[in-house]
Amino acid sequence: MNETNPLLSESFRIPFDRVRPEHVRSGVDEILRAGQERLEALAGQAEPPTWENTMEPLDSVTRWVSERVKPVTHLITVQETRELRDAFNVVLPAISAFWTRLPLNTSLWRRIEGLSREADSLPLTSIQKRHLDKTVTEFRRAGADLAGRDKERLEEIKVELAQVEQEFSEHVLDETAAWELHVTDADRLRGVPDSHLARFRAAAAGKNKKGCLLTLDHPSVEPIVKYAHERELRREVYEAYVTRCRDGEFDNRALIVRVLELRQQLAELMGYEDYADFRLEDHMVKSGARASAFEGDMRDLTHAYWAHDVAELRAHARELGLDELLPWDVAYVQESLRRKDYDIDDEMLRPYFPLETVMDGLFDIARRVFRLTVKPAPCAEVWHEDVRFYEIHDDDGTFLGGFYTDWYPRKEKRQGAWMADLRSGGPLPDGSFEPHLGVICGNFAPPQGDEPSLLTHREVETVFHEFGHLLHHSTSRVPVRARGGLNVAWDWVELPSQLMENWTWEREAFDMFARHYRTGDMLPDHLFDRMVAARRFMGGWRQMRQLSFGTVDLALHREYARRTDRGAASVMEFGRECFVKFSPTDAFADLHILTSFTHLFSGGYAAGYYSYLWSEVLDADVFTRFREEGIFNSDTGREYVRSILSRGDSDDPERLFREFMGRDPDPAALLERNLGPVPRPAAA
Repeated sequence: MNETNPLLSESFRIPFDRVRPEHVRSGVDEILRAGQERLEALAGQAEPPTWENTMEPLDSVTRWVSERVKPVTHLITVQETRELRDAFNVVLPAISAFWTRLPLNTSLWRRIEGLSREADSLPLTSIQKRHLDKTVTEFRRAGADLAGRDKERLEEIKVELAQVEQEFSEHVLDETAAWELHVTDADRLRGVPDSHLARFRAAAAGKNKKGCLLTLDHPSVEPIVKYAHERELRREVYEAYVTRCRDGEFDNRALIVRVLELRQQLAELMGYEDYADFRLEDHMVKSGARASAFEGDMRDLTHAYWAHDVAELRAHARELGLDELLPWDVAYVQESLRRKDYDIDDEMLRPYFPLETVMDGLFDIARRVFRLTVKPAPCAEVWHEDVRFYEIHDDDGTFLGGFYTDWYPRKEKRQGAWMADLRSGGPLPDGSFEPHLGVICGNFAPPQGDEPSLLTHREVETVFHEFGHLLHHSTSRVPVRARGGLNVAWDWVELPSQLMENWTWEREAFDMFARHYRTGDMLPDHLFDRMVAARRFMGGWRQMRQLSFGTVDLALHREYARRTDRGAASVMEFGRECFVKFSPTDAFADLHILTSFTHLFSGGYAAGYYSYLWSEVLDADVFTRFREEGIFNSDTGREYVRSILSRGDSDDPERLFREFMGRDPDPAALLERNLGPVPRPAAA
């Protein structure tokens, strides 16, 4: 095999620094050709199917193909250029076709199905039996039992769907990168903290302009809507952000409709009423109806808190001289109210959260709680100079794996924060361990001059959250790789990530990562006490916002996709009608985010956004055991690693939860943590 193409490298550390657009087509073509050749040899064997000649090679070839293509899909998210995008779009249909055709291979399906029929008489371990059962289910859900023309139609749907979702994502990236606002009147930026102004000036200077340059990356949008006194500037930036891709060159409205149509066609082809039922059948929630019922129940429990928060916001808006609370006022009014009620704000705390110190403290917490050692390691094979590399070792000395971090925004990088797996390892038959490889990305304010990257506490939670995903991947000790790490039910995957956020609120843990970047001082007690007191501040508003996203997601996939009047105008109106139920006034629903909602239309959360809150119920409950037994009790931490974190999909999540907690989940912990006692009605 041609090792001159970096995509074909077998090295543990991927040579990202050598990947060029011209490598993409030749590399992916060779990967898919070799993968298909191995699959055909597997499927064409004359020998009766066994675990060793069928399931093991199937797992091996699918993992090999996936991991060789991942460097390209990763670079598209962090270092996209026009040339790389064009090269990726050329090979994307072939990638989609490869994965679609795999379960439609009749000979391969017969071997797997035949092995499954004999499973009870074979000496299979419990994880092997589970993997075989799951594989049979996955093949059936992917169309293995379909007739010839239906198989062709399924492939057509999946290939087109991948292309439309990619186009949606590209539009959001392009419109975000294209917008900028040049502000030369310093008075317009009154209220914005100096640290942000310095960054805006640097952005302007980088384009040989005076004044400040505002963009639509999150570290630029947030300080404007949160701190700028000028209401018109807040409106201009807020509207530009939430209405991205509603019209013009990067209009996503028709793409939303097409995505929903294709998903509905896929569901119907597979015998399901709608895409939500198809998607959620193998999740903890099991069906679209149960997911919608969960959203509805949580909305009922949240409504009184939300109504109280809305009344407080309106009252404080009037105190600030605002005649009406409008969407671009909310962050500004909330921050003002938080300062008034708790005498604290994000900028007051930001100097205590330099990114490097947060990372060091996080790794120390992982050592104390889980007995895991995380250390930086030199790595030249990176895609950008800001990227760092770390290695993780277990308590017994096992090298569990490595991971990259990429924390700062760039025009060619997608918004938000995320973790991705790049290589899946695990225990080997000879007793050794093959390491895992992953990456964590974010979009935090970068260093300016002699000032390091300084985070808000919410961004600290984000770092801990993504590291939780990373640990779920890196600690996996499941011998069947397809059942390890993040390969779990979607509404279970957020438990390890959201659990990690809890340590950011505990004083003993807090002091391990919070140090003033100039003095090294810990946060004074009075500030920490105010921060904790403000934890539930606007909890009803935040939780109702989360519920609105989950509800509109399910409504789109259960109701709108089955309508006959689908179109650019009707989908926008349908979204508006859904959001009205969660909005103080119609103006909030008018400015909904459907056209830039990458989670739903290109990010993997289709019919699954409810899982964030579902997992919050689980993580709040799990952390009660740590609180009771000690947040640094490493025996509890190791039990969590053994029973949940390292187990992947080796057992049903309900059983893994009960193994660690000794009972079923209790939502009371979430309500106590996020909302507290039911509030008395506030004055309107």
